[in-house]
Amino acid sequence: MPDGDPHHVAIIMDGNGRWALRRGLPRTVGHEAGAKAAEELLRFIARETGIRVVSLYAFSTENWARPAAEVRFLMELLRRFIAKRIDELAQEGIRLRVCGDLAGLPEDLRETIEDTVKRTAEHRKLVVNVALNYGGRAEIVRACRELATSVADRGTAIAELTEERFAETLDTSGLPDPDLVIRTGEERRLSNFMLWQVAYAELYFTDVLWPDFGPEDLRAALEDFRSRERRFGALSQGGE
Repeated sequence: MPDGDPHHVAIIMDGNGRWALRRGLPRTVGHEAGAKAAEELLRFIARETGIRVVSLYAFSTENWARPAAEVRFLMELLRRFIAKRIDELAQEGIRLRVCGDLAGLPEDLRETIEDTVKRTAEHRKLVVNVALNYGGRAEIVRACRELATSVADRGTAIAELTEERFAETLDTSGLPDPDLVIRTGEERRLSNFMLWQVAYAELYFTDVLWPDFGPEDLRAALEDFRSRERRFGALSQGGE
């Protein structure tokens, strides 16, 4: 495995709809192609890289504003992807985690998630963290409510509310923060994704639409990552 790979890569998978529309196809075809791209990329990551955690931004809190038929299609696609593809990928040693407000998801999808999370809990080769009904701001508000309850009802001292304690209250508790954020699909923004966790992540943007993003595109992103000097607020080796 290559030296210098990031431990945690977070991916904003953007461009499925545009990929389909540019081919004169329904947006649903683009989402199907995007799911296939995700499966192939996860298999490559597990076999060929040193990455240990991949977070996939699959469905945001804002995505509920899409047409109802498209939302229903996405929910069923996600259920099938987790039930079948993640199950197959589990043979590669993949563990599933999910972040976001799962209470807002359809019952059959929640049941599929819960079952797959349990069955893959002991796998250690690669953690696949899928963000569903997820928004960074909503996650931070949930964490603040939890900590406020801890102070009011359990007597937690204000002085104990450190950055570390806050991070433990987030959906990604137990996972390292992302080292690299990749966004496909021509846009140049985070779109409410892991706002706390990506404070020191390297950002990589590409015009490649998600269904076309494959191993060679990931290799380019990783090569770019390895070329950067991560200082975390300190001076560079040259003192500048």
